[in-house]
Amino acid sequence: MSLQKVQMTTLDEFLMNHPSPYKNLNKIYRQITFSCKVISNRIKRAGLENLYGSTSITNFHGEEVKNLDVLANNTFITSLSKIKDVGALVSEEDYDAMIINEAGRYIVTFDPLDGSSNIDANVNIGSIFGVFERTGDGKITKNDCLQPGRNLITAGYCLYGSSTILVIAYNGQVTGFTLDENYGEFVLTHNKMTVPEFKPIYSVNEGNRDSWDPKVREFVDSLKSTEGGKKPFSLRYIGSMVADIHRTLLYGGLFMYPASDSAPQGKLRYLYEVAPMSLIMETAGGRAVCGEVPALDIVPETVHQRVPVFIGSSGCIKKFEI
Repeated sequence: MSLQKVQMTTLDEFLMNHPSPYKNLNKIYRQITFSCKVISNRIKRAGLENLYGSTSITNFHGEEVKNLDVLANNTFITSLSKIKDVGALVSEEDYDAMIINEAGRYIVTFDPLDGSSNIDANVNIGSIFGVFERTGDGKITKNDCLQPGRNLITAGYCLYGSSTILVIAYNGQVTGFTLDENYGEFVLTHNKMTVPEFKPIYSVNEGNRDSWDPKVREFVDSLKSTEGGKKPFSLRYIGSMVADIHRTLLYGGLFMYPASDSAPQGKLRYLYEVAPMSLIMETAGGRAVCGEVPALDIVPETVHQRVPVFIGSSGCIKKFEI
């Protein structure tokens, strides 16, 4: 009896077989994926190592800082700071952009642990990242970090759940890799991912309904309506952007985080949440808008700028725009 040959493509092999025109981008991916492996391992062991719970810190966003938030942020910073081509880092957990090498070519933005309010409940959480190239010559400055999402050269997220899945927008396609913990490698499992053009699923925190703009309220009400015998949209909401976007990418539908009275500029941050996810969704054939403006065309004025966002299947976005 002959053994069947198993064909596996690791992330490193994929990157080598699909070379990027951007020099040393593979080094950045190597450090990002190392960070994701470390974070994935610590999440799985959080209950055994007393990593659940909060620190005594409230960050400048006014949010409670979890123990795993600190661990994830420090892991990304330590890993990425080793690369000379990385000039600046923008993290959700730090007050301002960090210039780590004035001669560096790249800017990496990241939310080290998205959905941290779900950590202690063992609900899916994730990491989000994007990579920009500096725009000017000379020493890199904080202004080099304030770029529209359209300038991203790559972006991705890592979802920590029953398995650890890395999804990247790279060289014009979206590709997914699953961590094989036996070998410590991300292995290709989702090739050339595309989002369905339309699916009657919506994802939003309806607890904020009364404070939305009337147009948004009417739109969401129309999704739930059975008037004329039509079938309503299904509501699916996890409360972790990475998990909600991953489901939307696979199944189709619409993820929304509109502005509200308490968050008139929206809640999600542009550089390390909305822009990377918008690049992934558009590369996969979907769309992302901030009001009437394509999300990737927003030019942020601050590193932590918030924006409202509607992201998902092109047919669902079109329905919102009508």
